[in-house]
Amino acid sequence: MAHINFVELPARNLKEAKAFYESVFGWSLTEFGPDYACTMTGDVDLGLQGDATEAPAAPLPVVCVENLEAAQKAVIKAGGTLSKAPFSFPGGRRFHFRDPNGMEMAIMQAD
Repeated sequence: MAHINFVELPARNLKEAKAFYESVFGWSLTEFGPDYACTMTGDVDLGLQGDATEAPAAPLPVVCVENLEAAQKAVIKAGGTLSKAPFSFPGGRRFHFRDPNGMEMAIMQAD
């Protein structure tokens, strides 16, 4: 069953944001290069995107599915539009879309 497994936040200052969430909630965030860090609990994880050109404008819910291509077809058939074509990242592949009301979300398939 598809479920939200990730929420990505924009982080103007990644080191500051990482320190904040680690201090406030006791979370451990793993760094993936200079512009990205995330929790890796396997439940609902949090990602911090420090690259301004890649950062979402608002929190970005990410739904995990078993078949990325089938999900992409379902989004388009239901009236959604792709805002970012499928791409690979450490741990899987995903794409971004907007629902008919303009809400941006992402769908991912784990490796």
